[in-house]
Amino acid sequence: MKFSNLILILSYLLFLSGCSASYKRLASFEEKEPISFQEHLFIEYKKKATFEAEEMHDWNSAKLYSEKALKSLETDKIYPEKISHWDIPNENIQEIKIAYDNLMTIYEEARISDPFNLARAISSLDCWSEQQEENWQTWDIINCKEDFLNSIHNIYKKISTLDNDEKIIDNTNKKSKDKSNNDITIVTKNKDDKLMQIIYFDFDMFNVSQMSKDKIEIFLESYGSMINEYLIVGHTDTKGTKDYNLTLSIKRANVVKEILIDYGIKESNIKILGKGEESLAVYTQDNIKQPANRRVEIKKTN
Repeated sequence: MKFSNLILILSYLLFLSGCSASYKRLASFEEKEPISFQEHLFIEYKKKATFEAEEMHDWNSAKLYSEKALKSLETDKIYPEKISHWDIPNENIQEIKIAYDNLMTIYEEARISDPFNLARAISSLDCWSEQQEENWQTWDIINCKEDFLNSIHNIYKKISTLDNDEKIIDNTNKKSKDKSNNDITIVTKNKDDKLMQIIYFDFDMFNVSQMSKDKIEIFLESYGSMINEYLIVGHTDTKGTKDYNLTLSIKRANVVKEILIDYGIKESNIKILGKGEESLAVYTQDNIKQPANRRVEIKKTN
């Protein structure tokens, strides 16, 4: 055996030893019912480390998740890996960059208001990025992406509810430009007990993903018999001019109107309204990006 080959083998064995060491240390910790943000982070990253080590035998990924789980025992300042950490194909990187920016925008508020979903969103974004870098296990890419989207939009719902009900104020704070699918729908009720479907959008976009279309279809199947007339209200955050945001909110409302028509709702039973940045779900100062404010609400008017 050549000396250079021996060095490579020894280096690889040392690498595996380091990977397995962090995972073995992680596995030695007993799990408990998570309460704090750090405990949720620990559980979420441990799940991913276990999957990579025991099912996929991907020790490089297992090492990353193990180290982040162990670090969460020491600090609550755990963030998703920066996009530059990954070698993601060019055709996939834009929507992951958008996802990262959305997450970091609501990070501090979510750490207090919704630690479980924040922990899940952080770990799922790492998972989504890691799987997209490998770019062959399409089912894992989809699963991690959907886990991220569901978690982050649960956060949007939570912080907008807090802002409306408890007056928590954050003062720190077309055609789609790309085909990002980071929108999703949530069923809720407003103060008048009128059913609403909420769809969140990425910054400066108004495209609706197939996942959200499917959820709108489920909403209509569940509640359509209770609704005769629909009011679709488009909203934006405060980034940009008021005139531009008003136009964008109308575009968002129109897109959702077309989806309802495609699912069999008569056009005469649908009204649209663009509110621009007038009715914020989460209060911010002017010219602030806030994902929870970029939304369309589907309401019944009777």
